[in-house]
Amino acid sequence: MSETEDGSRAALRTGFAAHSSEKTSGHSSVHPGGHPSTHSGTHSGGKSGANKALVAFHRTELDVILRVYGRRVAEGEWRDYAIDHLADRAIFSIFRRASEMPLYKVEKVPALARKQGAYRVVATGGTILKRGHDLAQVLKILDKPKLKLVSG
Repeated sequence: MSETEDGSRAALRTGFAAHSSEKTSGHSSVHPGGHPSTHSGTHSGGKSGANKALVAFHRTELDVILRVYGRRVAEGEWRDYAIDHLADRAIFSIFRRASEMPLYKVEKVPALARKQGAYRVVATGGTILKRGHDLAQVLKILDKPKLKLVSG
């Protein structure tokens, strides 16, 4: 379980082998197999989740994210992802293994669109690596080449 900034709790867990999902607080999720799952419940504070519109990624945004994700999967670095649609944000979580915490989270927060930009990349510890108005520019932080030791 992870706690979001507004205090609600959402499970960020998927797996190619396991098609079931643990979700709480009435949030919906789409898994790599493309099967959406929604579980009923209440948000913290007793608000009903059925009456609120959820923030989601648009198809063009997903194309940009999945292009970067696919490259890193081909390199063998990443293996799984989860997409969460919450009342205030959409989150694309990237995992090295399905049983771990996400390495990175790509978040879309429309409330910040006029301030710092609606998109941001967050590291495991909660550190915001980059934020901005253009998703492709924000995702460049994930494309940086890794330094390798070369012996001479």
